[in-house]
Amino acid sequence: MPKSIIVLLLLGFTAGPGAVADDYDREDALALSQAALGQAVGNHVLRSTDGRAFELASLRGKPLVVSMIYTSCHHVCPTITRNLGTAVDIAREALGDDAFSVITVGFDWATDTPERMRLYAAERRIEVSNWRFLSGDATSISALSRDLGFQFYPSPKGFDHLTQTSVLDGDGVVYRQIYGVDIDPPSLVEPLKELVFDTPREAGVIEHWVGKFKLFCTVYDPNSGRYKFDYSIVMTIFVGILCLTAIAIFILREWRRER
Repeated sequence: MPKSIIVLLLLGFTAGPGAVADDYDREDALALSQAALGQAVGNHVLRSTDGRAFELASLRGKPLVVSMIYTSCHHVCPTITRNLGTAVDIAREALGDDAFSVITVGFDWATDTPERMRLYAAERRIEVSNWRFLSGDATSISALSRDLGFQFYPSPKGFDHLTQTSVLDGDGVVYRQIYGVDIDPPSLVEPLKELVFDTPREAGVIEHWVGKFKLFCTVYDPNSGRYKFDYSIVMTIFVGILCLTAIAIFILREWRRER
């Protein structure tokens, strides 16, 4: 099966009730979303649930997960948030509570006020540190959506939109797009794991190699549905190093003996 067809089958497209399918081109939406990869998200100013201005640049320095929803949606968007919450819990267990941030943004700017976003979070029982629920005006929502490659269109009973969750790196660059209502934990944790543990050499040799070990040894256990640190990988690497060292010593001794 061609790769493009497989991607489209995995694409989470949400059509608002009563919408006409021809009003929305799924392939164009996916292409726009994928084109945003590697693109920097601007320092847009949104509103927190207390009504205060919130700059996205304040979240720089660690990975950021962005979910776009609208609060008057009564089925798909709440399901997305609930499933994202499950994946976020698993990611926090594996990477640390403060390893990354999450924002849920209401894109229906005329309706999704700070108070509506507060109620939306309360109804979903989201009380996680570093997870913020934000709203904005027409200008900021339009600019943020464009940077993320996120499309939405009004329909008779809501909006047609791509069910897209974006992962940004510490510099605010779009690193990965996740599609679908059902968010499989590895689809979120793996890109976050790469961003959190893949420490550059400039940060320090020891920190770099510790991060590498964590990157390769933190693995998903499908039986428990959680991540764990696989010590067997460390032992395998250690035994391998010992074997290579023993072989090198043997070759060196034989070479000296021949001399």
